[in-house]
Amino acid sequence: MTRIETGVGLVVGRGWVPRAICEARAADGLPYIAVAFAGAVPDWLDDHPHRVVPFEKPGQIFDAFHDANCSHVCFIGGLDRPSLNPLKFDKRLMSWAPKLLPALKSGDDGLLRLLAGYFEAEGFTMVAADALLPDLLVGEGVLTRAQPSEADHADAARAAEILRATGPLDIGQGCVVAQGLCLGFETVQGTDAMLEYVARTDGRPDPLGARGVLMKARKPGQDTRLDTPTVGPDTVAMANRAGLAGIVMQAGGVNLVDREATIAAADAAGLFLWGRAE
Repeated sequence: MTRIETGVGLVVGRGWVPRAICEARAADGLPYIAVAFAGAVPDWLDDHPHRVVPFEKPGQIFDAFHDANCSHVCFIGGLDRPSLNPLKFDKRLMSWAPKLLPALKSGDDGLLRLLAGYFEAEGFTMVAADALLPDLLVGEGVLTRAQPSEADHADAARAAEILRATGPLDIGQGCVVAQGLCLGFETVQGTDAMLEYVARTDGRPDPLGARGVLMKARKPGQDTRLDTPTVGPDTVAMANRAGLAGIVMQAGGVNLVDREATIAAADAAGLFLWGRAE
């Protein structure tokens, strides 16, 4: 991976990855600035060069990145879709509104592609988080003491089939399959909500059969610079609560965050973590 030594602008949300990238840039003495949205400011942001802007004024983001001489931009971290007040729109958002407002009602990939296009029109190069943080993408193989069984392999294949079929609809990046049945599918509410649903509604037909797997994967055709699916310690805790046997991740397509802690949590819970090749 080629290190980006020019300025990087980070549009940050919640989660481990935004902070890890900022800390890595700071430790290496590389230029960066983080921008967070008012009402969604991470509690660690004061330790880094940053600005806080209203959702309705994206022109301030461009100003911050240009002032910091940024060449690259990365969208990273979880962020809920905002409720926008048209009375507060700046000139840029007013010009975007005819396309952006309908996109807010579409899938994440479509919305992020549109936003990325606006940043590229400003002269920035969009990059994925794994271009800024080494070893973020999961590789191929099982990372835990627990190993997937033959039944888990079958459930993983079924889950991959489901995600391939639904990917073009731009709905979600994960599903839960047990004994060949889809017990949950990720939608706009996210992975945690799906796993909470599975934990509350056990649909496994055979109580003594396969416990099931969570699978996370990029949507077919998804822009690889944007919205990479993520697995971390919280995912392991929720998968364990849902009674699953393990987590299957598309090798090269999923960010495994806080890797050591995530693997340790899976080992403690007796779950497997598997980077599955397509």
